[in-house]
Amino acid sequence: MIKVAITGSAGSGKTLVCNRFKRLGLDVIFLDALAREAVAPGSVALQKIVGHFGERVLSPSGTLNRKVLRQIMINDAQDRKIIERFIHPRITELMNQQVSEVEKRGETLILVEVPLLFEKKIEKQFQVVILVVADQDVKVKRLIDRDNISHRDALGLLNVQMTDDQKRDRADFVITNNGSRDEVFQSVDRIFQRFQAKETKKD
Repeated sequence: MIKVAITGSAGSGKTLVCNRFKRLGLDVIFLDALAREAVAPGSVALQKIVGHFGERVLSPSGTLNRKVLRQIMINDAQDRKIIERFIHPRITELMNQQVSEVEKRGETLILVEVPLLFEKKIEKQFQVVILVVADQDVKVKRLIDRDNISHRDALGLLNVQMTDDQKRDRADFVITNNGSRDEVFQSVDRIFQRFQAKETKKD
């Protein structure tokens, strides 16, 4: 089975691309959704996070306060690594479970949204990499609107990730998403046609 990673910086539009592929009939695993599952109430990862950072990371309902966690990750690189160490093994486990389920159904292609593909140096786990890019000011505005955060925090989120230029040469396909959905969909559809023709060489 061919595993395809869809990656890109925060605010680049990975979800838009993934949803288009899904509408075209492909199986897509969203790691952001798995990340939420990994820190669900009662999970080992959440217990470790609370044990290390205290109850300030919890909302009144007992779920993880993602806003507080985001601030911790932006402000302290060491704390960010600790959080990732608590969460990422479980995310990987959940991802592998879903990949196995798709493979058991006899599917030959699966797409996985992997935000930190290059940062975590796991690109070799995938046969094809699709990179979604956007201009910095576009990504910042999207993050401000989506997460209701400040301009400073939006920049902080982007600064802990590799730049688009650092990722371009390591991707098989690059999709630019600066605002036109039709252009993004056309790019996705062209890649989909390549998949259908089993042509996965560098574009």
